[in-house]
Amino acid sequence: METATFETDLSLFKYDNLEQLPPEYRELEENERTERIESALDELGDDVVILGHNYQRREIVEHADFIGDSYQLSKEAADSDAEYVIFGGVTFMAESADIITDDDQKVILPSMEASCPMAGMAEALQVDAAWAELTVALDDDEDIIPITYMNSYADLKAFCAEQGGLVCTSSNAHKAFEYAFEKGDKVLFLPDKHLGENTAHRLGMADETVEWDPWDAEGTDAAAAVENDVILWEGYCQVHERFRTDHVEQVRADHPGANVIVHPECRREVVEAADRAGSTADICQTVADAEPGDTWAIGTEIHLTHHLQRWHPEVNVLPLCGDACMDCNAMRQIDPNYLAWVLEELVEGRERNVIEVAPEEKDLARVALDRMLEI
Repeated sequence: METATFETDLSLFKYDNLEQLPPEYRELEENERTERIESALDELGDDVVILGHNYQRREIVEHADFIGDSYQLSKEAADSDAEYVIFGGVTFMAESADIITDDDQKVILPSMEASCPMAGMAEALQVDAAWAELTVALDDDEDIIPITYMNSYADLKAFCAEQGGLVCTSSNAHKAFEYAFEKGDKVLFLPDKHLGENTAHRLGMADETVEWDPWDAEGTDAAAAVENDVILWEGYCQVHERFRTDHVEQVRADHPGANVIVHPECRREVVEAADRAGSTADICQTVADAEPGDTWAIGTEIHLTHHLQRWHPEVNVLPLCGDACMDCNAMRQIDPNYLAWVLEELVEGRERNVIEVAPEEKDLARVALDRMLEI
């Protein structure tokens, strides 16, 4: 199938880094690795639960006790009695799991290289500086409420709680906006501008948004920014921003009658061109509910598309951008060899790559999560 393509600089992406592993783990063959992982799991038993994010490769999710999106997996961990939670995801997900699990549970990230680029686009120093500018520019009787997407670090979640804000997921962002406007006059949405824009559009506020670029010294003036009701942080998912309307047009041309569903982290014009937009859970449910023979083109990370085709062979599941689709570089860092390593280390009584959020930060971040649950 021919698809629309676009130029991408592959030098920007960091590929699997196995150099941090002990030499004996760097070149494990798949069969040996699988046997060693299963043997370690048998020995560890109920002491360990493995979480596999939807975007992980098959070699990770096939060992997972639970597969899903980030917050869903954290809740599964919190509901388990396992002493160790192995999170096949990225850093902010492991942090979220540490925030909501019991103090006697430890969260392990197989590779510390698995750090979400979008979460890194809104770091504490940048946000603090922006907050200082924006709050000074407000009228005396106005308040601004920060909302952070779940795809952010714990310190940003804590910041939002401290400033009266909250966390949201892609499925409840509109409710978070409603909560914020009940508490204040303006919203600062971080770190994903596309999810923020799509949410504002859903609420009929498309003309009341402005982007705030912390890297552009000559960018939007704070006084001009606060004239708008929704201020969108200049951040994005490197996977979802790659989708273009050309991809939607091409898949419709190649597969007449195909349905298109995309994640709301995609650009506004892509969401408008698609038949539906929804979270990873929504995308999974849509395919599960499809009639045999239906065709669904999926605008999200490529591994989820592949999983859905395996899980639902009666449905034609296509990657929206065909062979041009790429996987999530951060998720890719969870190489199955790392999984074998951390499990065998636990068998030997050694804890590797434990993710711990500082107590005060954890308490505040939990407040931001609790406010989300209230809505």
